Amino acid sequence: MSELFSLARWMPGLAVLLHYQRSWLVPDLRAGLSVAAVALPVAIAYAELAGVGAIVGLYSCILPMVAYSLFGTSRQLIVGPDAATCAVIAAVVTPLAAGDATRHWQLVMTMTAMTGFWCLIASRFKLGVLADFLSRPILMGLLNGVAITIIVGQLSKVLGFTFDQRHLIERIAESLGYFSRIHLPTLGISLLTLVLLLLSKRLRPQWPGSMLALAISGGLVWALDLGTQGIATVGTVGSAALLQIPEFPPGLMRELVLPALNLAMVSFVSMMLTARSFAARNGYEIDADKEFRALGFANLASAMSQGFAISGADSRTAVNDANGGKSQLVSIIAAAAIALVTFYLTAPLQYIPTAALGVVLIMASVSLLDVKGLWALRYSDSSAFWLAGITFISVLAMGVIPGITLAVLLGLFQFLRNVMRPTEQLLGMNEAGVVHTMGRSEKVKAVPGALIYRFNSPLTYFNASYFKRRVLHLLAQEPVPPKCLVIDAVACFTHQDISVMSMVAELHKELKRRGIQMVMAGRRTQVTHWFKQAGIRVGEEGIHIYPDTYQALLETRHYREPETPVSVASEPVTPEPEAGKVVPLTSATGHGR
Repeated sequence: MSELFSLARWMPGLAVLLHYQRSWLVPDLRAGLSVAAVALPVAIAYAELAGVGAIVGLYSCILPMVAYSLFGTSRQLIVGPDAATCAVIAAVVTPLAAGDATRHWQLVMTMTAMTGFWCLIASRFKLGVLADFLSRPILMGLLNGVAITIIVGQLSKVLGFTFDQRHLIERIAESLGYFSRIHLPTLGISLLTLVLLLLSKRLRPQWPGSMLALAISGGLVWALDLGTQGIATVGTVGSAALLQIPEFPPGLMRELVLPALNLAMVSFVSMMLTARSFAARNGYEIDADKEFRALGFANLASAMSQGFAISGADSRTAVNDANGGKSQLVSIIAAAAIALVTFYLTAPLQYIPTAALGVVLIMASVSLLDVKGLWALRYSDSSAFWLAGITFISVLAMGVIPGITLAVLLGLFQFLRNVMRPTEQLLGMNEAGVVHTMGRSEKVKAVPGALIYRFNSPLTYFNASYFKRRVLHLLAQEPVPPKCLVIDAVACFTHQDISVMSMVAELHKELKRRGIQMVMAGRRTQVTHWFKQAGIRVGEEGIHIYPDTYQALLETRHYREPETPVSVASEPVTPEPEAGKVVPLTSATGHGR
């Protein structure tokens, strides 16, 4: 039993496969072959985007799929090459490689391995909570920016010329000068591929449209010998080589540390969005920390098999789910099918035109675009709109890596702002003696002689001074100085912090000088223990601590004139007001022990 528990803990995918149900085999087989049919052309296209050979894209599918099937907790998620991931790799590695193809490939493997190590470190420290770190608006801005960057970059392949500029803004500024350099035969192949993709999506959406489009365009190049017309093709793909270990040159590793960390962060957040949505649809839960570990092992497997960094693939996951895939066996079947092509059927791939691959990448990038959703944030949440907009413009103006770095910093600043300057509320009572938030209802009035205060964030060293300033400011605004201050300890006293204890001692001393009794409501046992450890006096001569707000008001009624009736009532949790404003909520709020 302990062995099975350990297996489920470290390899949850394998634990599922060991309890495999025979009825799952047919849908898993169908889904696995469908995923392989979609993954093959996409992997080749993304290899072009990453700046490596087509065979590398295939390498990046096989072992990573197997690794995730053993270590992952999602039964539907398919890992593999991803547009945003490949765009990041190309942006980092291309300048460092300085045109050396072998060095470029080696750096890609090194960055992939480092990304895997970052994921394993994050899993070891249980940082799966980072799945919620990059807010949806920030990720929306990031993906929109990456999508436009990819689309503009692929236009040169689709139209048959080469950009002279490296950065997006310069390319767009000089776009008019490129019209005279359009290669018409290449444009014709691009339009044919686009029509085939659109027709397949419209008439036979269940078919692997990308594979059919690339097969037909490649067949035309071979049959009509269009390579002599100047149409660029993938060329000799090469045969599968023995596994090599990526090099780790110390000098270049310093250049890759932070980009690899950024890539691990973005890949994980993107993967979790996909994994959680399909897990919810199929009625099960996934473990974020184990998903971080699975992503780490998948990237290490990709690096060791000469591939590049991978992430969760939403399009291939959707194909899996649409074909009824039941377990992680789908990934193993898809990996086996791709391995068969990689080892025995690579020769026909040399005729695939790069223009057709560019069209496939553009169509995949279009699915990342959500400009309408980004603009809709302007009306629903202005702060979210500005976060998304700043990230979007930064990716376009500064590049993918600076844009991602800024997105991570924005997520951090957003979190710190919410913790350092949280919402706050003043509480009062209605005619029935039930505690509510004051302000929006005239029936809720302040308790005579008492100020009841709630600070909606855990108190820690970087918001303790703000808490003290807000309390003193609110007390100074009262027309009649209250006799006691009741603080909701449930909302803000969540852990012991020496800076917080020092602030409490100073605040108590100041209130005592003003003749105001300081009262804590909630977490009585824990808060009493913390105060005594910090040397803060508790009890008659110190801070009064009670199990909840109602008990605190009952016990301190002798401070207040006239006396106010208090009734104990259970109440629902209410939404919070805007940060920094003492405004009410529409329903009651209660306190527990």
